[in-house]
Amino acid sequence: MQKENFKIFLKIVLVLTFVYLFLVSIGLMGAAFKGFGKAFAENLIRSTSNPFIGLFIGILATSIVQSSSTTTSIVVGMSASGVITLNNAIPIIMGANIGTTVTAVLVSLGHINRRDEFKRAITGATVHDFFNMICVIILFPLELTTGFLHKAALWMSEIFADVGGIKFTSPVKLATEPTVNLIKHALLDGLNMPSKAGYIAMLIISIVILFLSLYFIVKVMKTLVVKRAEIVLNNVIGRSGALAILAGILFTAFVQSSSITTSLMVPLVAAGVLTVESVFPIVMGANIGTTVTAILASFATGNVTATAIAFSHLLFNVIGVFLIYPIKIFRAVPIRLAKGLGNLAFKKRRYAVMYVLTVFFIIPFIFIMISEILNK
Repeated sequence: MQKENFKIFLKIVLVLTFVYLFLVSIGLMGAAFKGFGKAFAENLIRSTSNPFIGLFIGILATSIVQSSSTTTSIVVGMSASGVITLNNAIPIIMGANIGTTVTAVLVSLGHINRRDEFKRAITGATVHDFFNMICVIILFPLELTTGFLHKAALWMSEIFADVGGIKFTSPVKLATEPTVNLIKHALLDGLNMPSKAGYIAMLIISIVILFLSLYFIVKVMKTLVVKRAEIVLNNVIGRSGALAILAGILFTAFVQSSSITTSLMVPLVAAGVLTVESVFPIVMGANIGTTVTAILASFATGNVTATAIAFSHLLFNVIGVFLIYPIKIFRAVPIRLAKGLGNLAFKKRRYAVMYVLTVFFIIPFIFIMISEILNK
């Protein structure tokens, strides 16, 4: 018994360690992008002047870094410096919501050799994709025609500005900043790397840490909580959609990544512990919880536009939940689409791989390249 408790303790320590490394990777990535300076910012502005291209940039960038928190935090930082406008930022945020779902889909590919598991895994992973795509299909045209998101977000940010400016130091930043600075100084000062090369190295290191930490978090958490999760999730969360949404919000706000929350759900669905119907509200809660990072980052800037971008992300996700989840016929659409893709993947597993490559990488890349060529 003592030996078993010690193993559980070690696994908890490992999970906390990898969550910390994941958060370090986000901080390191933000520092790397800031280091690219004015040229990078100007290039981003040129790329995002078209809202449709901004949407695809959000999808591609977030698919690569596998964290909407990273994308939104970078956008918030750039807006605080005045190099990106609120109107240009909102489509990127919407795209980031789609791009962040790629992590769970990649996790589901780990079940590809077990056909029945794979079918359930793909279904559980892609319900998040289809929910966010439907939200974008509904809200993106509305934002373009009415500007309701940026108007509401500006109103909210001005309320905070009227309080007299917001000074906030995130506890996550306090914990991760020393490690981020250590790596930064080791590359730029310790190894005497040229500035640009040093920041590129920081970016590569951050992406490696991001992928590894997410992989090991899922791996260790699977062995740690799968039995306990079956009891808790089915007996408590499975009975109440509102409670499941709240659980998704709280857990995601704590780990500061919806990728972690949704990735942890995939093996539970694949194993038959949870159904896609019970996972769906957790996923929607994760969408709301992931906005905490950008909101905290914007508070630290004290900049009205930066705060408005963060609030637009929150509003987009909250409105999406209220539009789709309460109405049974709407709620069924992303679930049916996910089950349809799961059935296709069961018949031909290559369809799942083609889906990931096409939706998250090929289509956004093609549209961004066409835009770059036309702008030259």
